[in-house]
Amino acid sequence: MRHARGYRRLNRTHEHRKALFANMAGSLIEHEQIKTTLPKAKELRPIIEKLITLGKRGDLHARRQAGSQLKQDAYVAKLFDVLGPRYKDRQGGYVRVLKAGFRYGDMAPMAIIEFVDRDVDAKGAGDKARVAAEEDAAE
Repeated sequence: MRHARGYRRLNRTHEHRKALFANMAGSLIEHEQIKTTLPKAKELRPIIEKLITLGKRGDLHARRQAGSQLKQDAYVAKLFDVLGPRYKDRQGGYVRVLKAGFRYGDMAPMAIIEFVDRDVDAKGAGDKARVAAEEDAAE
């Protein structure tokens, strides 16, 4: 029986898993859609749902709780300024996990995790802005 086994260990230590999901949650908040393995996507879903709920609350304590979980202040700002107001009328189910076939190298099941009402232009926008800023600085 598997009582009290509430999460997938993903063959990682607790610290590694915590850092992994903090980075994945930040990437999902930034790009609003990421591709990863199916078990990681299924484990990321409750983490990001709780972060969106904090973003909907919007008070200082919620902002500090989200800041302790996420790695960068830009992720926290987007969570509270963009995503929280976007989902203020929704009672849950902010993200979806779509199966995306199998990875070529090791046949790992892949998935796409994305926000339900996502901004299509957000995917890769930060990377494009970063490259444009580097090109302007080089000239």
